[in-house]
Amino acid sequence: MTNISDTHVKVHFRLDVDEDGWPPAGVESLWAVRLGDGTARLDNTPWFVRGVACGDIVGVELEDDGVLYARETVQPSGNCTIRLIVLRDEGSAAARQTVLDSFHRLGATGEGIQHFRMVALDVPPEADLPEIRKLLEHGAAQEWWQWEEGCVTSAWQKAL
Repeated sequence: MTNISDTHVKVHFRLDVDEDGWPPAGVESLWAVRLGDGTARLDNTPWFVRGVACGDIVGVELEDDGVLYARETVQPSGNCTIRLIVLRDEGSAAARQTVLDSFHRLGATGEGIQHFRMVALDVPPEADLPEIRKLLEHGAAQEWWQWEEGCVTSAWQKAL
């Protein structure tokens, strides 16, 4: 994510909460750069929104409540969003940082959040996709984490 400035806005995404109460909110807001043509480029990795990634350009609409809501993806960035629940060391800050460092070496960036022991990864197309997938599978087999695909590309799906 870049430095937040006057060009950044919050874009809100409505979420479908399942019968188990997941995700834990009905709306998630992401930082974005408003492009002035009814679109905005997302500038951080989503924790819960499915189907979007950092860098995607989405249609936006200011609703009657004064909040800017996302519509359709206008132009995908080619990035993937991968989310992990860190199980090792009960998802401690050190464990989350180790996860981030491991994936950073393979070309992914991300951030961790203590509340849900989560790490959200932004995986650009130039990252080592096969090695990232192998590491995800290995860590899951070792019970270091559980993971899910929040937004993936055809290149990601072929990278095994």
